[in-house]
Amino acid sequence: MNISKTQRGRAAAAVSVAAVLALTATACGDDGTQSGTEGSGKGDITFWDNNGGPRTAIWTEIIKDFEKKNPGIKVKYVPIPITDVQSKYDTAIAGGGLPDVGGVGTAYLANMVAQEALEPLTDRIKDSALKGRLVEGMVESVKDAGGRGDDMYTVPTSANNGAIWYRTDLFKAAGLDAPTTWADFYKAADRLTDSKKNKFGYTIRGGAGSIAQAMDAAYGQSGITEFWNGDKTTLNDPKNVAALEKYVALYKKATPAADLNNDFTKMVAQWDTGTIGMLSHNLGSYQDHLKALGKEKFAGIPNPVGDGGTRVQVSNPVDGLGLFRSSKNKTAAWKFIEFAASHASNSKWNESAGAIPANTEAAKDPWISETAPTELAAKALTDGSTKIVQLPYYLPDWNNISKADNEPEFQKLLLGKVTTKAFLDKIADELNKAQAEWKRIGNG
Repeated sequence: MNISKTQRGRAAAAVSVAAVLALTATACGDDGTQSGTEGSGKGDITFWDNNGGPRTAIWTEIIKDFEKKNPGIKVKYVPIPITDVQSKYDTAIAGGGLPDVGGVGTAYLANMVAQEALEPLTDRIKDSALKGRLVEGMVESVKDAGGRGDDMYTVPTSANNGAIWYRTDLFKAAGLDAPTTWADFYKAADRLTDSKKNKFGYTIRGGAGSIAQAMDAAYGQSGITEFWNGDKTTLNDPKNVAALEKYVALYKKATPAADLNNDFTKMVAQWDTGTIGMLSHNLGSYQDHLKALGKEKFAGIPNPVGDGGTRVQVSNPVDGLGLFRSSKNKTAAWKFIEFAASHASNSKWNESAGAIPANTEAAKDPWISETAPTELAAKALTDGSTKIVQLPYYLPDWNNISKADNEPEFQKLLLGKVTTKAFLDKIADELNKAQAEWKRIGNG
């Protein structure tokens, strides 16, 4: 769940990049990186939810609880769609208008830290009720992804994990075993497909968020467990090329053609309402499936095991709450973060999302053992059965390279307009250059 200590050491000198960015931004006026003030601890604060829509109901409930306990503070809730969150933050950093508190995942944390947008939280945590009550693995992930040694720039709230969601009723009718291995996965994808009747074995993610899922499928099958071999990425290793080639061959053969443009929202909705056998998505969609299908018609299990008998998967971002440097009421904003990360609120939020709590007390609550997918995911991450390929979230360019810059390329791959090797070579070249530049400025 956390990046290696070597990578963490490399991250310590990211200040040089941040200084340049901060100076450039300051020249433009109120850029959101100003120091702000502690404030009175009363009054209004603004909170940006980085997964607005799917998590609006639970945040509304937590905010209501907070305001009841803290009658002098009013929280303005702003839901930001998950696909827009980084661009929204970048725009606000450049032009002003950042919130007091915001949801910040490790996938884009380094970029925001480099722009000096976030307040360091290490000392606040030490002096709060959260001291010693945050899951160590998530704490380490936040430190590593922030790129400033032991400084923490978000309070971790949850961890997610990839899962194969499958229709137990369809599998039973077809006489299929659960897709616990890649061989079982491909067998089921083929067996459950009858395109003339609009039945498909799998739904593939072709729209926003497709790159991470593609990487997961590649490393999961190849068995490669390190993202870097020296200063070069293993992403375009021949084993990964062959694995991804097999995976994308499912498109339109065992998947709907509409998958080309599917982000997670469309993909989940399609699976919940149709006759598709399997879906790759994280634990966050559990409640959607439960509501749409009922408990008896589906199940979620960790990613398939490879031919070598080991489960390999890429790391999943840790979500958290950040305090923005420009806040004029940091005392009140911190009270909200502390409350949201407390035992009761963190447990409530993660139960709603089907995610793994960051609060150590919440992580022991009974609902986890009653929610099989979450229990299995938590076990897979802690019992040694899973090898995690740590993605380089510490690279400021990581989010752009792994998302908007190459998602159109993945669509070309699905359509047969580029080869799998060319697709992976392009991303690998960009990552190698980003890594070299990062080291050149002192991170190594």
